[in-house]
Parts: sequence; C-alpha cells; structure tokens
Amino acid sequence: MPSATGTALRALYLAGSLVVSGGGARRPSECGIDALSGSDGCAMKFGIFYELQLPRPWDVDGELRLYQDALTQVALADRCGYDYAWQVEHHFLEEYSHSPAPEAFLAAASQRTKNIRLGHGILQLTTNHPARVAERVAVLDLLSNGRCEFGMGESASITELEPFGRTMEDKRAVFDEAVRAIFPMFKDGGSEHHGTYFDIPLRNVVPKPLQKPHPPIWMACSQLETIERAGRCGMGALGFQFVSADAAHAWVHAYYNGITRRLAKLADYTVNPNIALVSFFMCCKTDEEARRRADGATFFQFALRFYGASSDRKRPAPGTVNMWEEYNAWKRANPEAQEAALRGGLIGSPATLRRKLARFETSHIDQVILLNQAGKNAHEHICESLELFAQEVMPEFQSHHAAHEAWKADVMSGRTVLEEIDTAAFRDRFGKSMPAQLKAPRAAGAGSTERP
Repeated sequence: MPSATGTALRALYLAGSLVVSGGGARRPSECGIDALSGSDGCAMKFGIFYELQLPRPWDVDGELRLYQDALTQVALADRCGYDYAWQVEHHFLEEYSHSPAPEAFLAAASQRTKNIRLGHGILQLTTNHPARVAERVAVLDLLSNGRCEFGMGESASITELEPFGRTMEDKRAVFDEAVRAIFPMFKDGGSEHHGTYFDIPLRNVVPKPLQKPHPPIWMACSQLETIERAGRCGMGALGFQFVSADAAHAWVHAYYNGITRRLAKLADYTVNPNIALVSFFMCCKTDEEARRRADGATFFQFALRFYGASSDRKRPAPGTVNMWEEYNAWKRANPEAQEAALRGGLIGSPATLRRKLARFETSHIDQVILLNQAGKNAHEHICESLELFAQEVMPEFQSHHAAHEAWKADVMSGRTVLEEIDTAAFRDRFGKSMPAQLKAPRAAGAGSTERP
C-alpha cells in the first residue's frame, strides 16, 4: 500500500499541482496540454556542464578564450537540441573552477540561445545573501524567458567558506535556513525572515521570476548520500559524481523512495522529482579517437580527489601548486587507472555511447549531464563531439518519452513501489580508479603565469 506521503503526492499529481515535464515540476498553466498528454514527457534528458576549468600554465587571454568558447558551445548545444546547460559557482579554486559568477555567464548564454534550459548548478547559499539569490534567479528567469533552473548547494571547501564567514560545521544549517528565507521572496508582496544566520526586515524582493511559483529547484549532491536527502527535501538531485549503471540504479531507488515515502520539505516550494548524474563525455567516430581527445577529462575527477583528500578540503596557498603537473604525473604513474576511468564514462563512438546509455536508461535516470569541458579538452573537439552525439545518439533516447513518463507517474502516484536498496556499496563519489590519497603537491612551475 502507498504511504501517506505517496498518497498526498498522487493527489497532487492527478490534480495537476505537480506536473513532471522537461523543465522539472511545473504547474499545468506553465506546461500546456502537451505536458499533460506526455508528448513533452520525461525521457532521459541531456545536459552539458561547466566548471570553467583552466589548468596551468596560464596566458594573458586564457580566461577570455575560456568564457567565449564556453558560450559558443552552449549556443551550439541549443541548436543541436540539448536540454540543459549547467554552470557552477566556485570561489578561489584556481585551475579547478574559474566560475564565481554563474548568473552573469548564464545571462549571456540566455541571449545566445532559444530553448536550452539554463541551470544554476549551483548557487551557493552559504556564501550569498538570500535576497541576492532570489534576485539573481528572478532576473535570469526573465532574461531567458522562463528557462532558469535553480540549483542550490552548500559549498564543500573551507577555502571558499572562510572568507564569507562560514565554517564546515555550520554550512548545512546555513543552507537550510537560507532555503526557508528565499522561497517567500518569490511570492507577490513582501517577506521577512528572522533566524540564526539571517535577519531580514520586511521587504519586497523584486523582480519576481516568470515561472510560477518559482523555477524548478535542485540540490547539489557532491556526496552520493545527499541524493537521498534531495529526495526527502523534494528537490531535484544534481549528482556531481561518476557512477556505474548498477550504482545509478541503487541511487535512483534511494532518491525516489525519499521523495515518495519520507518527504519533508524545508519550505513551501513545488516538488521537482528529477535525478541527474554527470559523466565524462567525448563522442567521436571511433572509440580510439574519443579516448585520445578526452585524455584530459579525468582532470575533473583528479581535482575532486585532490581537493577532497586534504584537511577540511582546504587548498594550498595561491600559486603554490600546479595541479595540471600533478595530474599528468598521476597519469604517467597510473596508466591503467587512467584508462579504466575513461572506459567508465560516455567516451567513445556513437555505437558505444548508445550501448552505454541503454544501461543507464534502465536505471531510470532523468538526465545525464555531459562533462564536455574538462582539463584541456580542445574547443574544436568539444563542438564536434556535441554535434555528432546530437546527430547519432540523442534521437534514439529522445523517442522514449512515453515509457519513462509512465514509469515516473506510477512511482510518484504509489502504483509502483520501489525496492529499498542498500547503497553502502555505491558511495565512492570519485570512482575506484582514483587513489585514496595523493602525494604532496609540488610548487607551481616558474614558467607559470598567475591570473592577469
């Protein structure tokens, strides 16, 4: 028998208060008849993801090319029919992410695109004031004509948190309180909030977002167990890690059981039942060419491990580490691990990627986020990969709208009850091919040039 939570969700679903569509959970008035009939249903969606990585050595116009190339790639992805473009927010994380202002990047992308949904993946609620978050989300939604996706996160680094007066110990509490403060700001009229971390007098935060009551919401899941928490909170799960199809199956069950059996929203917002997982990505005519072109893709994974293995995830002092050199030293010392990591991602020919995606599709992942800009992957190769994948891989999976929509409707309504799977065996966010500890970093080379 369905739980009380499942019964309530079923009532919302059947009444039209919760509509599962390409952009997440939306009201029927926003979706139109197509969403209700399933023609805009929930087949596996495809997103692209940007950390804006810039490995050393740096040159004078490196950041200019990085940003302009990424905007060109997003515009191409829009023309090719990709569903989402996600942009992170990070501060002070040299080489790994030069993306402190995602709202500016996404606003620029909104003027170069027409259909692709533009996602904050994520906005840090620990390093931003709630009113500024609400304002940025609303402005992006207006500039993009209602294509904003609102992803939220805590930050996972003392390097980022400390300058903003936050700690690793209080970041979860700050996040939860910020959520409670933000969502009343999207409603008509004023709101106020008086809590432990934020004291906000009565004010009317303007403008308001185009999507009502607010853009679809997501939670960053940098730790795999946070996927289940996202389900309990009724938020989409942005899983920024690399998992097998078996692991994906287990975490999909954990997520949807959280949302249907243990729902406990943090505030008054619309539930967004969606789970997305990131994957390495490079599509070429042959598997061999794809692996050659994606040689630097594992820099993302390496940087995560490098970052996560240190005390309090604190980075060394600025300019003291050349992470790209450390990464290449690791690759030379661990060629088998590098090869295994590349085999685990969506790297290969169209035929290989169709076969791999078919396995993920059976896990009922809602969206696969393609990590196409990582390390020193060439702009030309990224564009060619996006085009080939869109031509020869995506159409097969975009044709499966009805089946996935029916499965999700059955799960959300309680007609299908998912098995509770023990996820203990699937908690390595980095993948088994990365070492648990990395050797001490070397100082940055004398030929490196700091940010101009």
